[in-house]
Amino acid sequence: MTRIRAAVLPVTGGTPEVVELDLAPPRAGEVLVRIAATGVCHSDQNAIDGTAPTRCPAVLGHEGAGVVQAVGPGVDLPVGAHVVLSWLPACGACEDCVDGLAHLCRVAWTAVGDGTLLDGTTRLARDGEPVFHYSLLSTFATHAVVPASACVPIPDDVPFDVAALIGCAVLTGVGAVWNTARVRPGDRVAVLGCGGVGLNAVMGAVAAGADPVVAVDVSHEKLTAARECGATHVIPWAGSAEATADAVVEATRGGVDYAFEATGRPEVSRAAFLSTRRRGAAVLVGIPGTEAEVSFPARSIPLLERRVLGCIYGSSSPARDVPRILSLYRSGRLPLDRLVSHRLNLDDVNEALRLMHDGQARRVVLTP
Repeated sequence: MTRIRAAVLPVTGGTPEVVELDLAPPRAGEVLVRIAATGVCHSDQNAIDGTAPTRCPAVLGHEGAGVVQAVGPGVDLPVGAHVVLSWLPACGACEDCVDGLAHLCRVAWTAVGDGTLLDGTTRLARDGEPVFHYSLLSTFATHAVVPASACVPIPDDVPFDVAALIGCAVLTGVGAVWNTARVRPGDRVAVLGCGGVGLNAVMGAVAAGADPVVAVDVSHEKLTAARECGATHVIPWAGSAEATADAVVEATRGGVDYAFEATGRPEVSRAAFLSTRRRGAAVLVGIPGTEAEVSFPARSIPLLERRVLGCIYGSSSPARDVPRILSLYRSGRLPLDRLVSHRLNLDDVNEALRLMHDGQARRVVLTP
């Protein structure tokens, strides 16, 4: 048993508390990782406020990187390996995995909903009572036991704060562009919502050769960040879906081929759809509330062959996509360092959540 420190959400709607917990050793197919850095994501806030129902008490955090400390039976990762952690480790055997849709793995998604690891149990406890995992990782902690399939080895010289973000924001945003939409050179792109995921979509579009790349947000600071990440045009939210879409259509001389929605807000999803041209696609990346609905002008779907594409986790295969991302990062074509605006300690987790919630940060990284 390892004694660790971790940020625990006691109940939905509560405030995370940094406390000491017991962490059981890894079982077969699992790994103990010392967390070196973890990003703070809007999905963590969704767990706190109930937008994403989460079993509590739970250790939050799902965007991490660290060093392998120990391995369970059947794991060939070497102790000391540096790894990026993926919050959706595929089982490799269910129907979705066999169909090449590992990001939809039903075994992993069941465990995410149950707050457990893949075997349906938890390794975390406080005073003998179980504490649940969040997205199979729980990276707001000094250490975590995770499925070995969640670990993607990386070179030792990759900074941990950059590596941590690859595990969620980068794979989601870049993957939406590369995998879900498959943007090609010369495609016209708009990104609506320029938080961590949206900024990665901007960088992924630029790296793919899209032109123009339009960024939309309510925040002047986030639009400035989008410009620094390669956006060719920046457009403030115009107060309504229709007015904002009109501005995008005008800036792109007729609309975009792909509009990426990265907020989860229905009105932004509508604006993304209205920003597309004939045969264009709105790619919905943000996670909406459970009761949210969005409407589109139906006639333009068959007549203009407009499309709506769902996207979870960038339709990513971490084992394939992390090396591709790191290759472009090393070459300077994906300037991931620009994503990190704040670096705080684990004890400052609630300040980190506040900065993210108030839109004052690109990405906050915690260092346990």
